Amino acid sequence: MSRRIALSVVAGVVVLGGAGAFALAYAGDQDKAPVLAHSGTRYTAPAGGHGGSFSFTTEVTASSGVQSLKVLAWPEKSEFAKKRLTAEEMTQVESATCTPAGAKTVRCVYRSPVSAADAASSAHGLWHVAVLATAKDGHTTFDTRAADFTLA
Repeated sequence: MSRRIALSVVAGVVVLGGAGAFALAYAGDQDKAPVLAHSGTRYTAPAGGHGGSFSFTTEVTASSGVQSLKVLAWPEKSEFAKKRLTAEEMTQVESATCTPAGAKTVRCVYRSPVSAADAASSAHGLWHVAVLATAKDGHTTFDTRAADFTLA
């Protein structure tokens, strides 16, 4: 084999090998669903003529960035315990407010006021928080029990 052919073959192998490594590295960084971390709730009951509040906080990380986080609190003894809540239904609920907390991470907070009438008419006992995190590339993470709290 001549030197020119040998060099062409070696150059081709190096180029194809480099392109393959790049493709694998790129593919490894794609198609990742958002990840939730450090989720928590806080419920303050209305008292003494002052309203209460409910808040849910979490951090969401997605390789493509986070587009939205939908949040729904639901009582353990409700229709959602029997008929499973779906990701499609979650697209219709309220969104949390998210702020940057890192290169690919956002800190999201959902707050809702709770009036004395709301608290009196709501089911008492264990409640769950369902979330639907959507990445900018369209991948989602759906968790029907991202956090819990008790309404006494």
